Parts: sequence; C-alpha cells; structure tokens
Amino acid sequence: MENLITLSVKWSIAHRPLNDAEESGDLCVVQPFPEGVMIAVLDGAGHGMEAGAAVKSAASVLEAHAGERPITLLRLCHEALRNTRGAAVSVVSIRPSEGFMTWAGVGNIEGVLLRGDPVFRPRSETLVNRAGVVGRRLPALSGTVLPIELGDTIVFTTDGISHGFTKLISPGAPPKRTADLILAHHGKKSDDALVAVACLREP
Repeated sequence: MENLITLSVKWSIAHRPLNDAEESGDLCVVQPFPEGVMIAVLDGAGHGMEAGAAVKSAASVLEAHAGERPITLLRLCHEALRNTRGAAVSVVSIRPSEGFMTWAGVGNIEGVLLRGDPVFRPRSETLVNRAGVVGRRLPALSGTVLPIELGDTIVFTTDGISHGFTKLISPGAPPKRTADLILAHHGKKSDDALVAVACLREP
C-alpha cells in the first residue's frame, strides 16, 4: 500500500498477519488533516478477532480526530478501548509546512526518525514510549516535538519486527522498498508484524 498525500509526505505499509490469518491485531492509520498528516500504529493485545476489534475501534477515533495532538489522541483511544483487551498505540503528527512533528506512544511499538541530512546531529531519534496498555492502564503521557526537513524518514514497527532493522533505512529510498525490506528481513513468524514508513519529499 502506498500513497502520495498533501504536504510532501509519502508513506507505505508492509504487513503480515500471524499464520496469514484473515484477522490481525496490528493496524496502521494514516489520516491527512489541513496542516499535515497523522500516522498511528496499533498492536492489539493478543491475536485474532479480539485484538483486531480493539485496534479497529481505536482507528475510528484516530481518523475522526486526526488533527488533535498525539497525547489527546492517546487519551481518546484509551476511552474507546476500555471494554477491550487494550492495545499498544504510537502516534505521530507530521506538519511539514510548519517544520516539525510531534509523537507519543504507549506500549512496545518502536519508532525511529532518521535524518536525510548526513550532517544533522543527532542523525536519528527514537520514540520514547511509556509503559502501559491503552484501554487498560494509561500512564502519564508526554509528547516529543522535533524539527523535520525534506529527506527525513520516520519508521514505526510493531513487536512482530525484530530489533536491528534501522540498518535497512536509507534516506531517499522509496518508502515501499524500505517497508518491504524490513518486513522480509526482520518480520517474526511468531506474531503479527507491521512496518509503516513515511518520508518527507519534494511536492
């Protein structure tokens, strides 16, 4: 899946459900809003239909309120998931025209921002997730605001992707190629696996 949306954010998703099942507990939501785009990755607790139902409920909330701050979105998801097993949720609000992004997360979804400019320091940033489960136990939340430039790449992975995937991120590479490479080389056979890649590009 790949799409070119407003404000020069190009994105792609690579996804493989456990045992190629029809229902997956991993989900990515990409929703443009007037100032940019919101990208969220969700991993429902457990597997199968109940995990899938939880992340779909959260997805509806995220799509309806995409322009809100990531912390607000996490709180809204928490309310929506109270009667479910809960989920890990990470959210980034990318505002290229304003030159920054904000991200926040709860649970074990990994997030990485890799700079396109080789002299930018630090060259990479990682999302600091809070321990907890959205819908079950919401911790104190904090969001991180970072400057962004053309050429930067943002990657989210669920825990179905093993560590060490960052070596496969090449600034300038098409998002689909990066997402497919990470899934192929780091996707676990024991869990649902999902990779979301977003790159800032020229219009």
